[in-house]
Amino acid sequence: MTRSTAHATAEAHRTAVLDEAHTGDIHGALGTIRLDDTAPRTGPTAKLRTLLAIIGPGLIVMVGDNDAGAFATYGQAGQDYGTHLLWTLLLLIPVLYVNQEMVLRLGVVTGVGHARLILERFGKFWGAFSVIDLFLLNALTLVTEFIGITLAAGYLGLPRTAAVVLAAGVIIASAFTGSFRRFERVAITLCAASLLLVPIYFMVHPATSQMARDFVVPTMPGGTGQLSTVMLLIIGIVGTTVAPWQLFFQQSYVIDKRITPRFMRYEKADLWIGIAVVVVGAAAMMGFTAAAFAGTHGSGNFTDASGIAHGLAVRAGHLPGVLFAIALLDASIIGAFAVSLSTAYAIGDTLGLKHSLHRQVGGAKGFYAVYAGLVAAAAAIVLIPGSPLGLLTEGVQTLAGVLLPSASVFLLLLCNDKAVLGPWVNGPKTNAFTSAVVAVLVMLSVILTAAVLFPDITASTILDIMAACGIIGVLAAGYALTRRRTGSKEDPVDRTGRDTWRMPPLETLTRPAMSTGYKIGMGALRTYLLIAMILAVVKIVEVALGH
Repeated sequence: MTRSTAHATAEAHRTAVLDEAHTGDIHGALGTIRLDDTAPRTGPTAKLRTLLAIIGPGLIVMVGDNDAGAFATYGQAGQDYGTHLLWTLLLLIPVLYVNQEMVLRLGVVTGVGHARLILERFGKFWGAFSVIDLFLLNALTLVTEFIGITLAAGYLGLPRTAAVVLAAGVIIASAFTGSFRRFERVAITLCAASLLLVPIYFMVHPATSQMARDFVVPTMPGGTGQLSTVMLLIIGIVGTTVAPWQLFFQQSYVIDKRITPRFMRYEKADLWIGIAVVVVGAAAMMGFTAAAFAGTHGSGNFTDASGIAHGLAVRAGHLPGVLFAIALLDASIIGAFAVSLSTAYAIGDTLGLKHSLHRQVGGAKGFYAVYAGLVAAAAAIVLIPGSPLGLLTEGVQTLAGVLLPSASVFLLLLCNDKAVLGPWVNGPKTNAFTSAVVAVLVMLSVILTAAVLFPDITASTILDIMAACGIIGVLAAGYALTRRRTGSKEDPVDRTGRDTWRMPPLETLTRPAMSTGYKIGMGALRTYLLIAMILAVVKIVEVALGH
């Protein structure tokens, strides 16, 4: 046994880290960090090399979220409302960072995936619910990725069946090499290709001054008559940018990459790089789509991403249309990578399967079977003649609206669990901001679910839902503040030694205490989720039978 292997084995026994596959040297796409390399990073060259080795999780999870669904959502915003909704991206930046930073913290500190933590800390019901719902949502999301592949292939003049089969083969083969580094190199190459959106922006020449103003000044285009439509599109932008699968993916991926707390600041930099890429790409899409359709019959009449490519070709020539189709194909493949991998990680966590890209196929058969099975099933569904693809897209929206509140609530609770995060738990300011974000996400979830179930929902109904959620939020905040003032003061968190602190094995931790407020809140959440799921399934079945 080598020194590095012995060190890794000892580390796995001292902490909750799953097994030897999740400890050891970091083999990143752009560099390596040995487990026994504990030297301080003092010079700019050493810091840059470390950052290059760490880059991956934050970049992939963010760019993976600019997938086929995002192309359609941002494209619709630009084609129907110009650049008037750019401000939503600015507001989403802190939301993206806070959510993913908390997941990042959970990953590097605990060494245990998101699904496993929910199962162990909140019980079998919530563990099973989170994984089953994630599985259904991700399966449908994968179908939308392959829809994006067919749209891109159709514009480029490629055979539909061959394009889908080839893409599925690339997605599966890239993960089946038994090498984490090879997979990450493919993924980061695809992330770099997403920057094709930038030259399209300069070819189309949208009004930069107008974009700058709309980025910082919130407006609601269309007047009161279109308030409900605009509100639902804004919710769609939030939903496509803050997706439940991101939480499960990033936590497991940083564990699989073997990143530890001492590299936290480098991983945060990786996350900021990913956020910058996703916001620049989204803004570019809104901008060049708005410019391409301004003053044309297509303005306000969005169809699909293929329609955007045709509009770009008419406005600026053949090359921008081709580049957009290639970017759509690239984004769909990245999205499929991330979504299917998050599912395989979550199921491996819950069922106790060996799950790591460091393992050969024979050493993690269940993990790779889930990954490949999801990709193959999604590709097959898209190729079936007469498949209700529009209905599947609607199902994605509905399930995303149902799952997002529970995912956000569990994330906040886990990041306040001292047994889990020790000196890494949230501070008061982070909790205040995150609680507000969770409250807004829950409100948007309720509105989105209501809108999908009741397509004729009016603007006044949406405002009523917002008002009701606001009142409930204020009451909940007042209750929490009162409890905090009247309750016994907690000792301040000792944050010394954070760089070396890891969560102990899960079986040694005491279960979290359940206060009355906690029980009421979790009961209300469970009731909402069950009712929303039942209504969603009934609605989808009704639509299917109607077709």
